Amino acid sequence: MCGIYGITEKNESLIKNIIKKCSHRGPDGFDIYSTDRLTLGHNLLSITSKPKEGKQPWVSERKNVLIYNGEIFNYNDLVNVYKDKFFPKTTCDTELLSWLLDNYSYEKVISDIIDSMHAIVWYNKSNNEIILSRDHAGIKPLYFAFINSGIIFCSEIKGLLDEVKDSNIIDRQSLACTSLLGVNVLRQTIFKGIYKVFPGETIIYDMDNKRIKSTFRSFVKPSSNKKFNIEDFLQNTHSTIKNSTLGNRKFGIFLSGGIDSSVVAYELHKNLKDICSFTNIMEPNRIIDGEDHNSDADVANMYSKILNLNHQEVKITPNIISEYWDDTIKFMEEPRYNWNLPMYYYTNKILSMNNIVVTMSGDMGDELYGGYTNYFRIKNIINKPKTWNEFISLWMKKFSSPVKLNIKFDHEDLHQLLMETLPEEIWNPDDIANTAMALDCITVVSEDFFTRNDKFGMAFSMEGRFPLASKQYMKYCLSINSDYKFGENLDQTKLPVKKSYNGILPNYILNKKKTGWSVPVVAWLSQFENIKNKYIKMCSKEDGISPILSKDNYMDNPKRMLITWMLRSWAQEYKMSL
Repeated sequence: MCGIYGITEKNESLIKNIIKKCSHRGPDGFDIYSTDRLTLGHNLLSITSKPKEGKQPWVSERKNVLIYNGEIFNYNDLVNVYKDKFFPKTTCDTELLSWLLDNYSYEKVISDIIDSMHAIVWYNKSNNEIILSRDHAGIKPLYFAFINSGIIFCSEIKGLLDEVKDSNIIDRQSLACTSLLGVNVLRQTIFKGIYKVFPGETIIYDMDNKRIKSTFRSFVKPSSNKKFNIEDFLQNTHSTIKNSTLGNRKFGIFLSGGIDSSVVAYELHKNLKDICSFTNIMEPNRIIDGEDHNSDADVANMYSKILNLNHQEVKITPNIISEYWDDTIKFMEEPRYNWNLPMYYYTNKILSMNNIVVTMSGDMGDELYGGYTNYFRIKNIINKPKTWNEFISLWMKKFSSPVKLNIKFDHEDLHQLLMETLPEEIWNPDDIANTAMALDCITVVSEDFFTRNDKFGMAFSMEGRFPLASKQYMKYCLSINSDYKFGENLDQTKLPVKKSYNGILPNYILNKKKTGWSVPVVAWLSQFENIKNKYIKMCSKEDGISPILSKDNYMDNPKRMLITWMLRSWAQEYKMSL
Protein backbone atom coordinates (compact mmCIF):
# COMPACT_ATOMS: atom_id res chain seq x y z
CA MET A 1 0.00 0.00 0.00
CA CYS A 2 1.04 3.59 -0.24
CA GLY A 3 0.56 7.08 1.13
CA ILE A 4 -0.79 10.00 -0.91
CA TYR A 5 -0.57 13.67 0.03
CA GLY A 6 -1.08 17.07 -1.56
CA ILE A 7 -1.85 20.75 -1.21
CA THR A 8 -3.10 23.38 -3.67
CA GLU A 9 0.00 25.54 -3.48
CA LYS A 10 3.67 25.19 -4.26
CA ASN A 11 5.07 23.89 -0.99
CA GLU A 12 7.52 21.04 -1.45
CA SER A 13 8.98 21.42 2.05
CA LEU A 14 5.55 20.83 3.61
CA ILE A 15 4.86 17.74 1.51
CA LYS A 16 8.34 16.39 2.25
CA ASN A 17 7.58 16.78 5.94
CA ILE A 18 4.28 14.89 5.60
CA ILE A 19 6.02 12.16 3.58
CA LYS A 20 8.49 11.82 6.47
CA LYS A 21 5.70 11.65 9.08
CA CYS A 22 3.95 8.93 7.10
CA SER A 23 7.04 7.11 5.84
CA HIS A 24 5.73 3.84 7.31
CA ARG A 25 3.14 3.79 4.51
CA GLY A 26 5.78 3.23 1.85
CA PRO A 27 9.40 2.21 2.46
CA ASP A 28 10.13 1.46 -1.22
CA GLY A 29 10.41 5.05 -2.44
CA PHE A 30 8.91 8.52 -2.49
CA ASP A 31 8.65 11.45 -4.86
CA ILE A 32 7.04 14.87 -5.33
CA TYR A 33 5.35 16.68 -8.23
CA SER A 34 4.79 20.43 -8.08
CA THR A 35 3.57 23.41 -10.06
CA ASP A 36 3.00 27.01 -9.00
CA ARG A 37 -0.43 26.00 -7.67
CA LEU A 38 -0.12 22.36 -6.61
CA THR A 39 2.21 19.98 -4.80
CA LEU A 40 1.64 16.21 -4.72
CA GLY A 41 3.61 13.61 -2.76
CA HIS A 42 3.70 9.83 -2.54
CA ASN A 43 5.17 7.04 -0.42
CA LEU A 44 5.53 3.74 -2.29
CA LEU A 45 4.96 0.22 -1.02
CA SER A 46 5.65 -1.89 -4.10
CA ILE A 47 3.46 -5.00 -4.42
CA THR A 48 2.80 -5.93 -8.05
CA SER A 49 5.84 -4.47 -9.83
CA LYS A 50 9.39 -3.32 -9.33
CA PRO A 51 9.66 -0.06 -7.35
CA LYS A 52 11.00 1.87 -10.36
CA GLU A 53 7.97 0.80 -12.43
CA GLY A 54 5.43 2.00 -9.85
CA LYS A 55 7.03 5.29 -8.92
CA GLN A 56 4.54 8.10 -8.30
CA PRO A 57 3.35 10.83 -8.77
CA TRP A 58 2.58 9.35 -12.18
CA VAL A 59 2.40 11.73 -15.14
CA SER A 60 0.01 10.41 -17.79
CA GLU A 61 0.31 10.56 -21.56
CA ARG A 62 -1.89 13.67 -21.49
CA LYS A 63 0.22 15.28 -18.76
CA ASN A 64 -2.35 14.70 -16.03
CA VAL A 65 -1.00 13.48 -12.70
CA LEU A 66 -2.04 10.53 -10.52
CA ILE A 67 -1.23 9.58 -6.95
CA TYR A 68 -2.88 6.36 -5.91
CA ASN A 69 -3.10 4.03 -2.94
CA GLY A 70 -4.66 0.66 -3.68
CA GLU A 71 -5.01 -2.35 -5.94
CA ILE A 72 -7.17 -3.02 -9.00
CA PHE A 73 -8.27 -6.62 -8.58
CA ASN A 74 -9.63 -7.02 -12.10
CA TYR A 75 -6.35 -5.70 -13.55
CA ASN A 76 -5.65 -8.80 -15.67
CA ASP A 77 -9.18 -8.81 -17.09
CA LEU A 78 -8.97 -5.12 -17.97
CA VAL A 79 -5.60 -5.48 -19.69
CA ASN A 80 -7.25 -8.10 -21.87
CA VAL A 81 -10.41 -6.03 -22.47
CA TYR A 82 -8.37 -3.00 -23.63
CA LYS A 83 -5.59 -4.92 -25.37
CA ASP A 84 -6.21 -3.09 -28.66
CA LYS A 85 -5.95 0.33 -26.99
CA PHE A 86 -3.78 -0.01 -23.89
CA PHE A 87 -0.21 -1.18 -24.33
CA PRO A 88 1.37 -1.53 -20.87
CA LYS A 89 5.05 -0.95 -20.33
CA THR A 90 4.92 -2.26 -16.74
CA THR A 91 2.92 -4.71 -14.61
CA CYS A 92 1.83 -1.86 -12.35
CA ASP A 93 -1.89 -1.07 -12.10
CA THR A 94 -1.04 2.63 -11.64
CA GLU A 95 -0.20 2.76 -15.35
CA LEU A 96 -3.57 1.24 -16.25
CA LEU A 97 -5.51 3.53 -13.92
CA SER A 98 -3.78 6.60 -15.34
CA TRP A 99 -4.63 5.51 -18.89
CA LEU A 100 -8.26 4.89 -17.98
CA LEU A 101 -8.67 8.29 -16.33
CA ASP A 102 -7.08 9.92 -19.38
CA ASN A 103 -9.57 8.31 -21.73
CA TYR A 104 -12.87 7.82 -19.89
CA SER A 105 -15.06 9.79 -17.51
CA TYR A 106 -14.33 9.67 -13.80
CA GLU A 107 -17.68 8.05 -13.08
CA LYS A 108 -17.29 5.36 -15.72
CA VAL A 109 -13.79 4.42 -14.53
CA ILE A 110 -14.61 4.38 -10.83
CA SER A 111 -18.20 3.11 -10.89
CA ASP A 112 -18.19 0.75 -13.86
CA ILE A 113 -14.69 -0.29 -14.94
CA ILE A 114 -12.39 -0.93 -11.99
CA ASP A 115 -13.01 -3.35 -9.12
CA SER A 116 -10.60 -2.03 -6.58
CA MET A 117 -9.70 -0.88 -3.15
CA HIS A 118 -8.38 2.64 -3.56
CA ALA A 119 -7.75 6.18 -2.51
CA ILE A 120 -7.12 8.25 -5.64
CA VAL A 121 -6.04 11.82 -6.28
CA TRP A 122 -6.08 12.81 -9.96
CA TYR A 123 -4.97 16.20 -11.22
CA ASN A 124 -6.71 17.00 -14.49
CA LYS A 125 -4.35 19.65 -15.82
CA SER A 126 -6.47 20.90 -18.72
CA ASN A 127 -9.56 21.38 -16.54
CA ASN A 128 -7.51 22.60 -13.57
CA GLU A 129 -9.42 20.28 -11.26
CA ILE A 130 -8.57 17.59 -8.74
CA ILE A 131 -10.56 14.48 -7.98
CA LEU A 132 -10.42 12.80 -4.59
CA SER A 133 -11.89 9.30 -4.67
CA ARG A 134 -12.36 6.42 -2.26
CA ASP A 135 -13.41 2.89 -3.18
CA HIS A 136 -16.94 1.49 -3.01
CA ALA A 137 -16.57 0.13 0.54
CA GLY A 138 -14.15 2.64 2.03
CA ILE A 139 -11.32 0.12 2.36
CA LYS A 140 -8.65 2.78 1.88
CA PRO A 141 -8.83 6.10 3.77
CA LEU A 142 -8.51 9.66 2.45
CA TYR A 143 -8.79 12.85 4.52
CA PHE A 144 -8.94 16.51 3.50
CA ALA A 145 -9.35 20.03 4.86
CA PHE A 146 -10.05 23.48 3.47
CA ILE A 147 -7.24 26.03 3.84
CA ASN A 148 -6.52 29.55 2.52
CA SER A 149 -4.91 28.27 -0.68
CA GLY A 150 -7.68 25.73 -1.33
CA ILE A 151 -7.44 22.21 0.06
CA ILE A 152 -4.93 19.85 1.62
CA PHE A 153 -5.32 16.06 1.63
CA CYS A 154 -3.59 13.05 3.12
CA SER A 155 -3.86 9.28 3.69
CA GLU A 156 -3.59 9.85 7.44
CA ILE A 157 -4.97 12.49 9.77
CA LYS A 158 -1.58 13.09 11.39
CA GLY A 159 -0.27 14.65 8.18
CA LEU A 160 -2.91 17.40 8.40
CA LEU A 161 -2.89 18.32 12.08
CA ASP A 162 -0.18 21.01 11.96
CA GLU A 163 -1.67 22.62 8.85
CA VAL A 164 -5.35 22.86 9.86
CA LYS A 165 -6.25 25.65 12.24
CA ASP A 166 -7.83 24.50 15.52
CA SER A 167 -7.58 20.82 14.56
CA ASN A 168 -6.85 20.02 18.23
CA ILE A 169 -10.38 21.12 19.14
CA ILE A 170 -12.81 18.23 19.47
CA ASP A 171 -15.66 18.15 16.97
CA ARG A 172 -18.55 17.53 19.34
CA GLN A 173 -20.90 16.00 16.80
CA SER A 174 -18.28 13.43 15.80
CA LEU A 175 -17.54 12.68 19.44
CA ALA A 176 -21.25 12.24 20.12
CA CYS A 177 -21.57 9.89 17.13
CA THR A 178 -18.61 7.89 18.44
CA SER A 179 -20.16 7.77 21.89
CA LEU A 180 -23.57 6.59 20.66
CA LEU A 181 -22.49 4.21 17.85
CA GLY A 182 -18.92 3.27 18.81
CA VAL A 183 -17.64 4.62 15.47
CA ASN A 184 -17.85 7.96 13.71
CA VAL A 185 -19.73 7.65 10.40
CA LEU A 186 -20.14 11.39 9.81
CA ARG A 187 -18.33 13.51 7.21
CA GLN A 188 -16.24 15.34 9.78
CA THR A 189 -13.57 13.57 11.80
CA ILE A 190 -13.27 14.12 15.50
CA PHE A 191 -10.54 16.68 14.74
CA LYS A 192 -12.18 20.03 13.97
CA GLY A 193 -11.87 21.06 10.34
CA ILE A 194 -10.61 17.69 9.06
CA TYR A 195 -12.98 15.66 6.90
CA LYS A 196 -13.07 12.26 5.23
CA VAL A 197 -13.99 11.27 1.73
CA PHE A 198 -16.99 8.98 2.21
CA PRO A 199 -16.85 5.32 1.17
CA GLY A 200 -17.61 5.16 -2.54
CA GLU A 201 -17.38 8.93 -2.94
CA THR A 202 -15.59 10.93 -5.61
CA ILE A 203 -15.15 14.68 -5.10
CA ILE A 204 -14.35 16.99 -8.03
CA TYR A 205 -12.56 20.11 -6.77
CA ASP A 206 -12.32 23.28 -8.88
CA MET A 207 -8.86 24.78 -8.32
CA ASP A 208 -9.71 28.08 -10.03
CA ASN A 209 -12.70 28.85 -7.81
CA LYS A 210 -11.46 26.95 -4.72
CA ARG A 211 -14.63 24.94 -4.30
CA ILE A 212 -16.09 21.47 -4.65
CA LYS A 213 -18.06 21.65 -7.87
CA SER A 214 -19.59 18.16 -7.85
CA THR A 215 -19.56 14.74 -6.19
CA PHE A 216 -20.89 11.28 -6.88
CA ARG A 217 -20.95 8.01 -4.95
CA SER A 218 -20.44 4.46 -6.13
CA PHE A 219 -21.60 1.83 -3.68
CA VAL A 220 -23.29 -1.55 -3.77
CA LYS A 221 -27.05 -1.62 -3.51
CA PRO A 222 -28.94 -4.68 -2.19
CA SER A 223 -30.90 -5.77 -5.25
CA SER A 224 -32.01 -9.04 -3.58
CA ASN A 225 -33.20 -10.28 -6.98
CA LYS A 226 -31.57 -13.73 -7.06
CA LYS A 227 -32.09 -17.13 -5.57
CA PHE A 228 -29.23 -18.94 -3.90
CA ASN A 229 -27.33 -21.47 -5.98
CA ILE A 230 -24.43 -23.51 -4.57
CA GLU A 231 -22.44 -23.73 -7.81
CA ASP A 232 -22.74 -19.98 -8.41
CA PHE A 233 -21.73 -19.25 -4.84
CA LEU A 234 -18.64 -21.46 -4.95
CA GLN A 235 -17.57 -20.07 -8.33
CA ASN A 236 -18.00 -16.43 -7.30
CA THR A 237 -16.20 -16.99 -4.00
CA HIS A 238 -13.33 -18.82 -5.66
CA SER A 239 -12.82 -16.20 -8.38
CA THR A 240 -12.96 -13.18 -6.07
CA ILE A 241 -10.37 -14.66 -3.70
CA LYS A 242 -8.16 -15.73 -6.59
CA ASN A 243 -8.26 -12.19 -8.00
CA SER A 244 -7.05 -10.84 -4.66
CA THR A 245 -3.71 -12.66 -4.92
CA LEU A 246 -2.03 -10.11 -7.20
CA GLY A 247 1.54 -9.35 -6.26
CA ASN A 248 4.97 -10.76 -5.65
CA ARG A 249 5.36 -10.14 -1.91
CA LYS A 250 4.88 -12.50 1.04
CA PHE A 251 1.25 -13.15 2.07
CA GLY A 252 -0.11 -13.78 5.55
CA ILE A 253 -3.67 -14.45 6.69
CA PHE A 254 -5.44 -13.61 9.93
CA LEU A 255 -6.95 -17.03 10.64
CA SER A 256 -9.55 -16.43 13.33
CA GLY A 257 -11.08 -19.91 13.43
CA GLY A 258 -14.38 -18.64 12.04
CA ILE A 259 -16.05 -19.56 8.77
CA ASP A 260 -15.08 -16.46 6.79
CA SER A 261 -11.33 -16.53 7.34
CA SER A 262 -11.39 -20.32 6.87
CA VAL A 263 -13.05 -19.90 3.46
CA VAL A 264 -10.43 -17.32 2.48
CA ALA A 265 -7.64 -19.65 3.69
CA TYR A 266 -9.09 -22.60 1.77
CA GLU A 267 -9.32 -20.67 -1.51
CA LEU A 268 -5.92 -18.99 -1.04
CA HIS A 269 -4.38 -22.40 -0.53
CA LYS A 270 -5.37 -23.28 -4.10
CA ASN A 271 -3.51 -20.30 -5.57
CA LEU A 272 -0.57 -19.52 -3.28
CA LYS A 273 2.31 -21.51 -1.89
CA ASP A 274 3.85 -21.18 1.55
CA ILE A 275 0.96 -19.25 3.10
CA CYS A 276 1.58 -18.07 6.65
CA SER A 277 -1.39 -17.93 9.01
CA PHE A 278 -1.69 -16.26 12.39
CA THR A 279 -4.15 -16.35 15.23
CA ASN A 280 -4.24 -15.07 18.80
CA ILE A 281 -4.11 -17.13 21.95
CA MET A 282 -4.98 -15.60 25.33
CA GLU A 283 -2.80 -16.16 28.35
CA PRO A 284 -4.26 -16.50 30.87
CA ASN A 285 -7.46 -17.70 29.28
CA ARG A 286 -10.79 -16.94 30.87
CA ILE A 287 -14.08 -18.68 30.16
CA ILE A 288 -16.85 -16.11 30.58
CA ASP A 289 -20.54 -17.06 30.31
CA GLY A 290 -19.50 -20.27 28.59
CA GLU A 291 -17.31 -18.51 26.02
CA ASP A 292 -13.80 -19.91 25.79
CA HIS A 293 -11.60 -17.08 24.49
CA ASN A 294 -9.14 -19.62 23.03
CA SER A 295 -11.73 -21.70 21.18
CA ASP A 296 -11.04 -19.75 17.98
CA ALA A 297 -7.31 -20.38 18.30
CA ASP A 298 -7.90 -24.11 18.82
CA VAL A 299 -10.01 -24.34 15.66
CA ALA A 300 -7.53 -22.26 13.64
CA ASN A 301 -4.68 -24.49 14.75
CA MET A 302 -6.51 -27.67 13.69
CA TYR A 303 -7.52 -26.27 10.32
CA SER A 304 -4.07 -24.87 9.55
CA LYS A 305 -2.70 -28.40 9.84
CA ILE A 306 -5.25 -29.70 7.32
CA LEU A 307 -4.16 -27.03 4.81
CA ASN A 308 -0.50 -27.42 5.77
CA LEU A 309 -0.16 -23.70 6.47
CA ASN A 310 2.84 -22.19 8.18
CA HIS A 311 0.84 -21.35 11.30
CA GLN A 312 1.83 -19.23 14.27
CA GLU A 313 -0.04 -18.45 17.47
CA VAL A 314 0.43 -14.90 18.73
CA LYS A 315 0.26 -14.88 22.50
CA ILE A 316 -1.74 -12.01 24.04
CA THR A 317 -1.24 -11.20 27.72
CA PRO A 318 -2.25 -8.38 30.06
CA ASN A 319 1.27 -6.98 29.67
CA ILE A 320 0.83 -6.84 25.87
CA ILE A 321 -2.41 -4.88 26.23
CA SER A 322 -0.79 -2.45 28.66
CA GLU A 323 2.51 -2.08 26.79
CA TYR A 324 0.99 -1.40 23.35
CA TRP A 325 -1.99 0.66 24.45
CA ASP A 326 -0.39 4.06 23.74
CA ASP A 327 0.99 3.09 20.31
CA THR A 328 -2.42 1.71 19.43
CA ILE A 329 -4.11 5.02 20.25
CA LYS A 330 -1.48 6.96 18.33
CA PHE A 331 -1.80 5.01 15.10
CA MET A 332 -5.59 4.58 15.24
CA GLU A 333 -5.90 8.39 15.26
CA GLU A 334 -9.60 8.43 16.21
CA PRO A 335 -11.02 6.65 19.28
CA ARG A 336 -13.14 3.50 18.92
CA TYR A 337 -15.26 1.46 21.33
CA ASN A 338 -13.02 -1.56 20.96
CA TRP A 339 -10.64 -2.72 23.68
CA ASN A 340 -9.23 -5.39 21.37
CA LEU A 341 -7.30 -2.74 19.43
CA PRO A 342 -3.95 -3.35 21.19
CA MET A 343 -4.23 -7.04 20.26
CA TYR A 344 -4.79 -6.15 16.59
CA TYR A 345 -1.89 -3.69 16.61
CA TYR A 346 0.51 -6.16 18.24
CA THR A 347 -0.56 -8.96 15.89
CA ASN A 348 0.27 -6.77 12.88
CA LYS A 349 3.67 -6.18 14.41
CA ILE A 350 4.26 -9.94 14.65
CA LEU A 351 3.23 -10.44 11.02
CA SER A 352 5.71 -7.76 9.96
CA MET A 353 8.46 -9.42 11.99
CA ASN A 354 7.74 -12.55 9.93
CA ASN A 355 8.35 -10.56 6.70
CA ILE A 356 4.68 -10.46 5.71
CA VAL A 357 3.88 -7.61 3.31
CA VAL A 358 0.30 -8.45 2.24
CA THR A 359 -2.27 -9.43 4.87
CA MET A 360 -5.54 -11.22 4.14
CA SER A 361 -8.66 -11.57 6.25
CA GLY A 362 -12.31 -12.59 6.05
CA ASP A 363 -13.79 -9.25 7.11
CA MET A 364 -17.20 -8.38 5.66
CA GLY A 365 -18.28 -12.03 5.46
CA ASP A 366 -20.80 -11.62 8.26
CA GLU A 367 -22.23 -8.52 6.61
CA LEU A 368 -22.67 -10.24 3.23
CA TYR A 369 -23.75 -13.71 4.35
CA GLY A 370 -26.06 -12.63 7.20
CA GLY A 371 -23.81 -13.73 10.05
CA TYR A 372 -25.16 -11.64 12.91
CA THR A 373 -28.28 -12.49 14.88
CA ASN A 374 -29.33 -8.85 14.56
CA TYR A 375 -29.91 -9.44 10.83
CA PHE A 376 -32.07 -12.46 11.65
CA ARG A 377 -34.16 -10.33 14.02
CA ILE A 378 -34.54 -7.55 11.46
CA LYS A 379 -35.57 -10.12 8.89
CA ASN A 380 -38.31 -11.42 11.16
CA ILE A 381 -39.46 -8.20 12.80
CA ILE A 382 -43.25 -7.92 12.80
CA ASN A 383 -43.60 -4.16 12.38
CA LYS A 384 -41.18 -3.62 9.54
CA PRO A 385 -39.99 -0.08 8.79
CA LYS A 386 -41.83 1.40 5.83
CA THR A 387 -39.47 4.30 5.14
CA TRP A 388 -35.75 5.05 5.17
CA ASN A 389 -36.34 7.30 8.18
CA GLU A 390 -37.93 4.46 10.15
CA PHE A 391 -35.21 2.05 9.03
CA ILE A 392 -32.40 4.32 10.31
CA SER A 393 -34.16 4.48 13.69
CA LEU A 394 -34.28 0.68 13.77
CA TRP A 395 -30.64 0.37 12.64
CA MET A 396 -29.43 2.69 15.41
CA LYS A 397 -30.97 0.49 18.13
CA LYS A 398 -28.33 -2.22 17.73
CA PHE A 399 -25.60 0.03 19.12
CA SER A 400 -24.86 0.34 22.82
CA SER A 401 -23.31 3.33 24.55
CA PRO A 402 -21.29 2.35 27.62
CA VAL A 403 -19.96 5.89 28.14
CA LYS A 404 -22.30 8.85 28.42
CA LEU A 405 -21.37 12.42 27.55
CA ASN A 406 -22.57 15.51 29.37
CA ILE A 407 -23.55 17.35 26.21
CA LYS A 408 -26.89 18.34 24.71
CA PHE A 409 -26.92 15.75 21.95
CA ASP A 410 -28.99 12.58 21.96
CA HIS A 411 -30.19 9.80 19.66
CA GLU A 412 -32.77 12.06 18.03
CA ASP A 413 -30.08 14.61 17.16
CA LEU A 414 -27.85 11.89 15.74
CA HIS A 415 -30.75 10.41 13.81
CA GLN A 416 -31.26 13.75 12.07
CA LEU A 417 -27.56 13.93 11.17
CA LEU A 418 -27.57 10.37 9.85
CA MET A 419 -30.56 11.13 7.65
CA GLU A 420 -28.45 13.86 6.05
CA THR A 421 -25.36 11.63 5.81
CA LEU A 422 -26.32 8.04 4.97
CA PRO A 423 -27.30 7.23 1.36
CA GLU A 424 -30.98 6.42 0.92
CA GLU A 425 -30.14 4.84 -2.45
CA ILE A 426 -29.33 1.57 -0.67
CA TRP A 427 -32.82 1.36 0.84
CA ASN A 428 -34.67 -1.76 -0.31
CA PRO A 429 -38.04 -1.87 1.48
CA ASP A 430 -38.63 -5.40 0.20
CA ASP A 431 -35.50 -6.72 1.93
CA ILE A 432 -34.64 -4.76 5.04
CA ALA A 433 -32.17 -7.42 6.26
CA ASN A 434 -30.06 -7.00 3.13
CA THR A 435 -30.42 -3.23 3.51
CA ALA A 436 -28.98 -3.49 7.01
CA MET A 437 -26.07 -5.55 5.68
CA ALA A 438 -25.38 -3.07 2.88
CA LEU A 439 -25.46 -0.14 5.30
CA ASP A 440 -23.10 -1.86 7.73
CA CYS A 441 -20.65 -2.45 4.87
CA ILE A 442 -20.19 1.29 4.26
CA THR A 443 -20.38 2.42 7.89
CA VAL A 444 -19.26 0.06 10.65
CA VAL A 445 -17.10 -2.18 8.47
CA SER A 446 -15.44 0.78 6.75
CA GLU A 447 -14.90 2.96 9.80
CA ASP A 448 -13.97 0.17 12.21
CA PHE A 449 -12.57 -2.95 10.51
CA PHE A 450 -11.03 -1.44 7.37
CA THR A 451 -9.72 1.72 9.00
CA ARG A 452 -8.19 -0.30 11.83
CA ASN A 453 -6.49 -2.67 9.42
CA ASP A 454 -5.11 0.16 7.30
CA LYS A 455 -3.76 2.11 10.29
CA PHE A 456 -2.17 -0.88 12.04
CA GLY A 457 -1.00 -2.67 8.92
CA MET A 458 0.56 0.45 7.43
CA ALA A 459 2.23 1.21 10.77
CA PHE A 460 4.43 -1.76 9.83
CA SER A 461 4.42 -1.16 6.03
CA MET A 462 1.92 -3.92 5.21
CA GLU A 463 -0.97 -3.85 2.75
CA GLY A 464 -4.28 -5.18 4.04
CA ARG A 465 -6.64 -6.96 1.67
CA PHE A 466 -10.21 -8.13 2.14
CA PRO A 467 -11.13 -10.53 -0.69
CA LEU A 468 -14.80 -10.72 0.30
CA ALA A 469 -15.14 -6.93 -0.04
CA SER A 470 -14.52 -6.75 -3.78
CA LYS A 471 -17.18 -4.78 -5.64
CA GLN A 472 -18.34 -7.66 -7.83
CA TYR A 473 -18.54 -10.08 -4.91
CA MET A 474 -20.51 -7.60 -2.81
CA LYS A 475 -22.93 -7.14 -5.72
CA TYR A 476 -23.31 -10.89 -6.02
CA CYS A 477 -23.89 -11.53 -2.31
CA LEU A 478 -26.32 -8.63 -1.90
CA SER A 479 -28.25 -9.84 -4.94
CA ILE A 480 -29.05 -13.07 -3.04
CA ASN A 481 -32.37 -12.45 -1.33
CA SER A 482 -32.05 -12.66 2.45
CA ASP A 483 -34.75 -15.35 2.46
CA TYR A 484 -31.91 -17.72 1.52
CA LYS A 485 -29.49 -16.50 4.23
CA PHE A 486 -31.47 -17.53 7.31
CA GLY A 487 -33.35 -20.52 8.61
CA GLU A 488 -36.10 -20.67 11.21
CA ASN A 489 -34.06 -19.92 14.32
CA LEU A 490 -31.07 -17.89 15.51
CA ASP A 491 -28.67 -20.78 14.96
CA GLN A 492 -29.45 -20.85 11.25
CA THR A 493 -27.52 -17.89 9.87
CA LYS A 494 -24.99 -17.60 7.02
CA LEU A 495 -26.73 -20.43 5.19
CA PRO A 496 -25.21 -19.72 1.74
CA VAL A 497 -21.65 -20.29 2.91
CA LYS A 498 -22.56 -23.13 5.28
CA LYS A 499 -24.43 -25.03 2.56
CA SER A 500 -21.85 -24.32 -0.14
CA TYR A 501 -18.85 -25.39 1.94
CA ASN A 502 -20.53 -28.37 3.57
CA GLY A 503 -18.13 -31.26 3.04
CA ILE A 504 -15.34 -28.84 2.13
CA LEU A 505 -14.78 -27.13 5.48
CA PRO A 506 -14.70 -29.33 8.61
CA ASN A 507 -17.91 -29.54 10.63
CA TYR A 508 -16.12 -28.12 13.65
CA ILE A 509 -15.84 -24.86 11.68
CA LEU A 510 -19.27 -24.90 10.03
CA ASN A 511 -21.07 -25.79 13.26
CA LYS A 512 -18.96 -23.73 15.65
CA LYS A 513 -20.88 -21.31 17.83
CA LYS A 514 -20.06 -17.74 16.80
CA THR A 515 -17.54 -16.10 19.11
CA GLY A 516 -15.63 -12.86 18.86
CA TRP A 517 -11.91 -12.75 18.15
CA SER A 518 -11.48 -10.94 21.42
CA VAL A 519 -9.44 -10.43 24.56
CA PRO A 520 -10.92 -11.35 27.98
CA VAL A 521 -9.68 -8.00 29.19
CA VAL A 522 -12.70 -7.37 31.43
CA ALA A 523 -11.84 -10.52 33.38
CA TRP A 524 -8.15 -9.57 33.43
CA LEU A 525 -8.95 -6.21 35.04
CA SER A 526 -9.95 -7.84 38.31
CA GLN A 527 -6.64 -9.67 38.70
CA PHE A 528 -3.88 -7.74 36.95
CA GLU A 529 -2.77 -4.55 38.57
CA ASN A 530 -0.63 -3.32 35.67
CA ILE A 531 -3.73 -2.59 33.58
CA LYS A 532 -5.56 -0.86 36.42
CA ASN A 533 -2.47 1.10 37.40
CA LYS A 534 -2.02 2.36 33.84
CA TYR A 535 -5.65 3.49 33.85
CA ILE A 536 -5.26 5.23 37.20
CA LYS A 537 -2.08 6.97 36.01
CA MET A 538 -3.88 8.16 32.90
CA CYS A 539 -6.74 9.54 35.02
CA SER A 540 -4.28 11.59 37.07
CA LYS A 541 -3.36 13.64 33.98
CA GLU A 542 -5.33 16.53 32.60
CA ASP A 543 -7.02 16.19 29.23
CA GLY A 544 -9.60 18.03 27.17
CA ILE A 545 -12.33 15.42 27.15
CA SER A 546 -12.79 14.59 30.85
CA PRO A 547 -15.06 17.61 31.59
CA ILE A 548 -17.87 16.17 29.44
CA LEU A 549 -17.56 12.52 30.54
CA SER A 550 -20.28 11.45 32.95
CA LYS A 551 -19.12 10.95 36.52
CA ASP A 552 -20.10 7.30 36.95
CA ASN A 553 -17.83 5.07 39.01
CA TYR A 554 -15.88 3.52 36.15
CA MET A 555 -13.72 1.37 38.42
CA ASP A 556 -16.85 -0.62 39.26
CA ASN A 557 -17.83 -0.95 35.60
CA PRO A 558 -14.98 -2.51 33.59
CA LYS A 559 -16.52 -1.78 30.19
CA ARG A 560 -16.95 1.89 30.96
CA MET A 561 -13.49 1.98 32.43
CA LEU A 562 -11.92 0.61 29.27
CA ILE A 563 -13.78 2.95 26.92
CA THR A 564 -13.03 5.92 29.18
CA TRP A 565 -9.39 4.90 29.14
CA MET A 566 -9.46 4.85 25.35
CA LEU A 567 -11.15 8.25 25.04
CA ARG A 568 -8.89 9.95 27.56
CA SER A 569 -5.74 8.31 26.20
CA TRP A 570 -6.66 9.67 22.77
CA ALA A 571 -7.31 13.17 24.12
CA GLN A 572 -3.95 13.16 25.90
CA GLU A 573 -2.01 11.75 22.93
CA TYR A 574 -3.30 14.43 20.57
CA LYS A 575 -3.55 17.24 23.15
CA MET A 576 -7.21 17.75 22.39
CA SER A 577 -9.44 20.41 23.94
CA LEU A 578 -13.09 21.35 23.90
